[in-house]
Amino acid sequence: MSILIYLIPVALFLGAISLLGFLWALRSGQYDDLDGAAERILLDPEDTKPKS
Repeated sequence: MSILIYLIPVALFLGAISLLGFLWALRSGQYDDLDGAAERILLDPEDTKPKS
């Protein structure tokens, strides 16, 4: 039972770190364009160059 004295603060600390990381990702714009990267990998770089 005395192990809970250690486990509860550790769990709260890890939860707080995770929440801070998620909030940082939101504020830095990591989730702004979710479809762009998924579609960009499918495009051939030669298709984006203007044809002459």
